[in-house]
Amino acid sequence: MQAHPGTVSAAVWEHLRRLCLKEFPCGTGSWNKSRFLPQTWRTRRELVPREEETVSVGEETVEALLGLVRSPHSPWALPSDSSAEDCFLRELAIQDPLMISNVFFCSYFRSLRVVNKGVSLVDKGLLKFLKLEELILSANRIKEVKASNLPPTLKVLELYGNEITSVECLCACPPPGLQHLGLGHNKLLGPLESLYVTADHWPNLVSLDLGFNDLTDLQSMVDSLHTLRQLRLLVLQGNPLALVPYYRGLTVDTLSRLCVLDDITVSPNEKHQFRGLSINGDLLAHKAQLVVTIGNVRGVLDSSVLDPEPGPEGPFIAYSYYVTYDFVEDEEGEGSEYTGVLAEIVKPSSSLEIVPEESPEEDVEEAEESVESGGMTESGELEGSVSGRGSAILQRSIDSAEELAKLRPRIDPRLCPSPGTVLFSTARKPWSDVIPCNYEMQHTLRDLVPLKAFLLAGTTVTIVQEKILSWPLVASPSESPSTTKKGKLEKDKKDKDDKKRKDDKKRKGEKEASKEQKGPKKKKELPKELRQDPPILTVLGRGMVALESLLAGESLMSTVCNFGVVRTVESDRLTFARESKKNKSKKAAKRDAKKTDVLLSEGDHQPDPLTVEVQIQLNQCRTAEEALQAFSV
Repeated sequence: MQAHPGTVSAAVWEHLRRLCLKEFPCGTGSWNKSRFLPQTWRTRRELVPREEETVSVGEETVEALLGLVRSPHSPWALPSDSSAEDCFLRELAIQDPLMISNVFFCSYFRSLRVVNKGVSLVDKGLLKFLKLEELILSANRIKEVKASNLPPTLKVLELYGNEITSVECLCACPPPGLQHLGLGHNKLLGPLESLYVTADHWPNLVSLDLGFNDLTDLQSMVDSLHTLRQLRLLVLQGNPLALVPYYRGLTVDTLSRLCVLDDITVSPNEKHQFRGLSINGDLLAHKAQLVVTIGNVRGVLDSSVLDPEPGPEGPFIAYSYYVTYDFVEDEEGEGSEYTGVLAEIVKPSSSLEIVPEESPEEDVEEAEESVESGGMTESGELEGSVSGRGSAILQRSIDSAEELAKLRPRIDPRLCPSPGTVLFSTARKPWSDVIPCNYEMQHTLRDLVPLKAFLLAGTTVTIVQEKILSWPLVASPSESPSTTKKGKLEKDKKDKDDKKRKDDKKRKGEKEASKEQKGPKKKKELPKELRQDPPILTVLGRGMVALESLLAGESLMSTVCNFGVVRTVESDRLTFARESKKNKSKKAAKRDAKKTDVLLSEGDHQPDPLTVEVQIQLNQCRTAEEALQAFSV
């Protein structure tokens, strides 16, 4: 039967052709010709196909032919994932090949499964299947379905994984007895979609799957679904509307007849907890809340043990460590609300290896301090910053676009956020075997469609080492020699006059004071004033964290990111030896150092991998009172 390419009918007939129902061992041929002789060769009584007691030479019995299609080792066997209908048709084509015809096919099939066949059009050829009750057209390229081409006998229609943008196309003349409609993983978008899921179009609908689309208006959707009196199973997870904290409670309370929501049974206790929430549904704020927690960092290499001891002229090296992650940016400017330890803003300019010499020393000192809350856009602008605990906002600014263009190539791209996201950071921490970040931030977002896209893509977690070199401050060369000499002469004259006026007691006091001043000089104190180089940032570990589970119904994503081993046995030995000297006496330190050398030399020591604990929780209300108290407008 002829059918246009790309249609459902064409895919069905092509599938039947590949079953080879008219070729050996099916159909008729030399392998079974004695059973199907022409009418002129047989009597009227022998026209009905029958198995001969004895077969001619070169022919096969029915049992032998069936064995060829049933045995998994046979070259004529069907693939292991073939449907029961395919197996039945192959055997029928052996037992009674004269029944195999197009008319038989159209009256036989009650279920058609056309999955991932590149179908783009549901044609009217389907109307020829008079008894069709189930039609599965998932994973194709269908953008629109003409409902008049669907058989009126349909009870199940699945269109998962296509490119359908609206349910409206199905509402013109839908099958009246349809009980299940699956439209998950399509491109349904817009507040008007709720108008097409009412009892006017689907009076007998028992199960509806709209999961993983871009539906945003929860209130309108549940109001429309409330008209479906037969609805018992509903899937809405994966949509932006399912990210609001009161999503499940409002849906359960509005659809009182619902038995299963998002593959989870609705219990009587759950209905009781959210009773009355639907009455005040219009008063609930449309926003989602996620809490990001970053715990301990382990396995960090202590780089300070590999550096030489600084001399009197420096450099004096300081190391600190922090963790960054990117998060979606709220376009309305109310993207984050902070709880617990506030976040730190990360700016690309802090990762530059060179800054203009005219930058004041105060700005460099401020860069060393932790900056509280906020985010960095792709252009490096500061957003929503809130200062606290004596921290200062990073003031390193770039005056002109030309200077920014010159500095931008020096920025490590791994320390910049992805497009449409903001980079957040924990506070700087000194090295320790276990670095506690104690970081928690609550993100509140109103634009839920970008949030869904972000959760599908995941976030990038990075462990960064910040290295700062400090140098003694050298006197400015602008001071002239004549001015210096003049100042010295005046100072000497003043000192002589003071000595004459002082008595013996004061002279003794001066001697004692001079002794006290000489004492500290022998200890070679570090210069009180230091100039600092711009921080040098090194990425120790970086990886993606999958967040799709938060869309699939999970409220908590907790993981330990493992970036591999960055320590070595030698670095661990040096670190342990240094820590032993700090905490114990010299004898105990030597004894422990010997033990450490023995343990490390045996080869049993395995440095810990670089890891960080990450947890992201999607806030969900447990009761109606909680939802009204937290999200009432």
